[in-house]
Amino acid sequence: MLEVRGLVKSFGGVKASNNVSLSVPEGRITSLIGPNGAGKTTLFALITGFHKPDAGSVHFLGEDITGLPPEKIAQRGMVRTFQIVQPFAGQTVRENIAVGAHLHVQSRADALEKAEDVAGKVGLGDRLDMDAASLTVAGRKRLEVARALATDPKLILFDEVLAGLNPSEIRDVIPVIRAVREEGVTILLIEHVMQAVMSLSEHTWVLNQGALIAEGTPADVVGHPLVVEAYLGKGMAERIAKREAHHA
Repeated sequence: MLEVRGLVKSFGGVKASNNVSLSVPEGRITSLIGPNGAGKTTLFALITGFHKPDAGSVHFLGEDITGLPPEKIAQRGMVRTFQIVQPFAGQTVRENIAVGAHLHVQSRADALEKAEDVAGKVGLGDRLDMDAASLTVAGRKRLEVARALATDPKLILFDEVLAGLNPSEIRDVIPVIRAVREEGVTILLIEHVMQAVMSLSEHTWVLNQGALIAEGTPADVVGHPLVVEAYLGKGMAERIAKREAHHA
């Protein structure tokens, strides 16, 4: 469904994406992990048209979409969420979700009706008439999922949709993400919550300093020496390796 080939993007002297290639198959939940500053959100911005790559290409559903603006990419069926959730102030939850629906739905009444349907799917059905700005962090995360879902996407890129949630809220939102996939939507997610990555993701890529350093099932990559080093630093990784060798 999504084919990323050799993406490169520099900001000043920093390579935020360094020859990144990955392939997302239809109907799967896949993930992108890595320490802070690894270039994960930059990669999402390159894929969805918010940044233009210096080199490389993005193909979606067999079409080259490299350099297209975000709205054109969204119309083709690929949308993303954002780490910082910002509802449209002074509008209800229903009206916020309807904004997403208007990508393909012209009628205001139809967009509001679609918003109601989508709200039920993400657990916001009882909060449709609330001011969106009054939602909790967990409620705002659900709203961000709902706005994306209202665009009738084929592929959603979730950017840390679980960040800032407590463990019980995370447990509540994980089934919402699964339900999105069960609706036929393919998912690529950036996530720091390893509980969610292990539970949801069938394949993961690990990014560090703009470059991919490992890929495979989450269970495979978490013990990879380069991944341990990326998260914990070289000294700590070596101490862990020595301790494990000693106990073996």
